[in-house]
Amino acid sequence: MAESPDMLNWTFVSECDIPKDAADVMVPGEKAIAAYKTVRDVAIITDKRLIMRDAQGITGKKVEVYSLPWKSVDMWSSENQGHFDINSELEFWTRAGHVKLKLQGKVDVRRLDRVIGQYVL
Repeated sequence: MAESPDMLNWTFVSECDIPKDAADVMVPGEKAIAAYKTVRDVAIITDKRLIMRDAQGITGKKVEVYSLPWKSVDMWSSENQGHFDINSELEFWTRAGHVKLKLQGKVDVRRLDRVIGQYVL
């Protein structure tokens, strides 16, 4: 599927520990499920949403936080790695638009598929 210029694209490089400051952006009762290193920062999967931290600028002191609530996901697709493909992908169609996650290396697309299904359905 062709990518539109307004589609959000992020890459998960590897799973990592949930950052200690994750609670700073979470609401009471929200539970962190997993975290993933991105090219420059970290993404946090919770039982309520996907939180993406995007450090900007040379020093990375300016940080933009994106929040994709699971309740806003209308549809999603997952694509596992092929023989000659090194990345898996997840795509979300939401009320706000289209989001694409590229999953590198050993990021388990099926685990993410199960987590998303648990909270979207």
